[in-house]
Amino acid sequence: MSGVIALGRRYLPRGWGDLGLQLAIWFGFLAAYQVVRGVADRSGQATAVANGLRIVRFEERVTHHLVELTFQQFVDRRHWLASLVSWTYWNSEFTVLGLTLLFVYIRRYEHFHRFRNTVLLANVLGLFGYVFLPTAPPRLLGVGFVNAHRDGLVTLAANPYAAMPSLHACDSLIVGIVLTSVTRHWWAKVFWTIWPAWVWFAVMASGNHFWLDCLAGIGVALISMSIVYRETIREVLGRRSTATPSPASR
Repeated sequence: MSGVIALGRRYLPRGWGDLGLQLAIWFGFLAAYQVVRGVADRSGQATAVANGLRIVRFEERVTHHLVELTFQQFVDRRHWLASLVSWTYWNSEFTVLGLTLLFVYIRRYEHFHRFRNTVLLANVLGLFGYVFLPTAPPRLLGVGFVNAHRDGLVTLAANPYAAMPSLHACDSLIVGIVLTSVTRHWWAKVFWTIWPAWVWFAVMASGNHFWLDCLAGIGVALISMSIVYRETIREVLGRRSTATPSPASR
């Protein structure tokens, strides 16, 4: 027992107690989120399909074809790419997000709380979209997409009519921005800079989101970051304004 306590004191920034608190906050939020999301699912199937078809018609008017369908057909002809896209869809939202939160908590603790709060706020905002604007993903609309989802456990736990906004797109952008800013190696910064764009491609190529869903998710991420990081943004803007000479002083 003393060895476990010593291990916590050595590697954990605030000890085991604080780690337990953070896990309780995260999993408590996750449980409440899934309950509310599941309730939203039970009453909105017809509305969700209608909203999804509205997006189809909108995209056909704007781009004259479904870009996401082109992505899926391109990916499906390359088995290795299809496997990578599928892995990204299933793991980017929980596995990668959870591991990056843990990394920032242990190694960059001073950045952790704002990172965590941004993710929580973004998911709460996204939940409003699921409740008030249920939207079916492309794969459930019968417009040519392959529906490769066969996992009964995932079907039981997840809401299939929660495509707008895309929280995959939202959370990957938050992760990309935060990890790019806190990592120290150039290759890590390059990877996390590219990560959001890759996730956006993966969720579209897997038939789970339209580009409009991704755009809405990006908006949710930027709104959440602007709220949580407002003091930092003000400081940066303040430094820029003082560093830029006014026209009268030139």
